[in-house]
Amino acid sequence: MFEPPAPLSALVQSIWSASLLQTESIVKPLYADAGSGIIFNFFGDILIDNETLSEGVIMLPVKNKADKITLKSGAKIAGIRFHPAVGYGVLGQNYDKATLLAPEDDQLYNLYQIYSELQKIQDNECLNEYLYIWAKNNLGFINTLPDCMEHAFNFIEHHNTLEKIGYNTSKSQRQIERHFKSWLGMTPKHYQRILRIKKTIYFLRLHKNANLADVAHQFGFSDQAHMTREFKAIAHITPKQV
Repeated sequence: MFEPPAPLSALVQSIWSASLLQTESIVKPLYADAGSGIIFNFFGDILIDNETLSEGVIMLPVKNKADKITLKSGAKIAGIRFHPAVGYGVLGQNYDKATLLAPEDDQLYNLYQIYSELQKIQDNECLNEYLYIWAKNNLGFINTLPDCMEHAFNFIEHHNTLEKIGYNTSKSQRQIERHFKSWLGMTPKHYQRILRIKKTIYFLRLHKNANLADVAHQFGFSDQAHMTREFKAIAHITPKQV
């Protein structure tokens, strides 16, 4: 996986590639992070949340709950992962499920031309580098997010309440909620829940022996049971399984 430097890092979480050489299929989690992305599938079918997708360019929806991806032997994939709401700004739409892009719908960035070039590259590191150069040349100049969305993301990052989310902007809370629906496909409240789970998972990975009741309090859950319910609903795991 390649983490892009600024300014591309403001748009893209990661650029990555993977190959499966073992004979058995593997199942990997797709964690909920409110992001979206693009997968270039070079060999065989892959399964995403029980949806079988063939070779080609796959558009990923905004993740508001965890899914799974199943890779079969010989699988080779690469992709770009966008920050929350950036996918809408870059692509001009959100997808409601993982979708194989039809060549006739590939008008904006000629992704199948990129796909054909990537197919020629064998080394994963070179795949990542090619995707980075393409993204930098084609995406880095785009003004992807409205100011009110950037403000709302920053507000949610630093506050436990949404009551003053429109403070210091020209937009009302209702207008911001409409922006979230269009750009992110969810409410600010649901995004706040996802962000809280994401932060908690990161903390638990660093602190394996942390007291879960204390962690629940630290990250704003009403109690440990509430934290467990939120984990099951959004991450499809329990805090103990992190």
